[in-house]
Amino acid sequence: MSDPTETNGTTGGAEGAEPAEPSAGGAGERRVRVVLVDDHRMFRTGVQAEIGQTAQTGVEVVGEAADVDQAVTVITATRPEVVLLDVHLPGGGGVEVLRRCAALMADTEQPVRFLALSVSDAAEDVIGVIRGGARGYVTKTITGTDLVASVFRVQEGDAVFSPRLAGFVLDAFASTDAPPVDEDLDRLTQREREVLRLIARGYAYKEIAKQLFISVKTVESHVSAVLRKLQLSNRHELTRWATARRLV
Repeated sequence: MSDPTETNGTTGGAEGAEPAEPSAGGAGERRVRVVLVDDHRMFRTGVQAEIGQTAQTGVEVVGEAADVDQAVTVITATRPEVVLLDVHLPGGGGVEVLRRCAALMADTEQPVRFLALSVSDAAEDVIGVIRGGARGYVTKTITGTDLVASVFRVQEGDAVFSPRLAGFVLDAFASTDAPPVDEDLDRLTQREREVLRLIARGYAYKEIAKQLFISVKTVESHVSAVLRKLQLSNRHELTRWATARRLV
């Protein structure tokens, strides 16, 4: 759709898209109203095509948003049962959306529940949105069928995590001690942290650009900003810095 804040009047997916399994909540069974929040339009379109064929999946996509302000506006206007929320968004990220929608989450009669859907599998991202009130966190490698099933589980009040990510949450909440504050890391934006982790894992600029849906020039700008803020000289020093903090 041309306007990401526009609510959806119909829910048909793209022609030829493979629908999710009917067993996840097909026609005549359960229904769930969903808002998609992601700053990449192509990704939102893909999710809509994959899970938004209501007759087959039971999922009705009632709105979309591309940044924090749009997300809060659409969620407040449509009052969906589940929001699929990206972690990294213009305007403050997924955590800011959760903060501003706290009253909607706390509504005992018609709660809005959040499921994070992100390319990031970093522990700090997972823990941040869970502390903010999200009911689960899955990565964008999830299949359409599993995503539909996850949406319905979150609607019912369950917590849902990709297998590897559940350990982050268990470790974080099992400890009574607050995690130490890393002032150096706090200087970086969420996107800069994401680029930092991928650089430290050995990804080339072109690979990072493809994975994050940004240009190579933007990747270069983020790397320059990270090096400047951390007072490092090159990507080798950056890799050592990230490894020492277990960010890789």
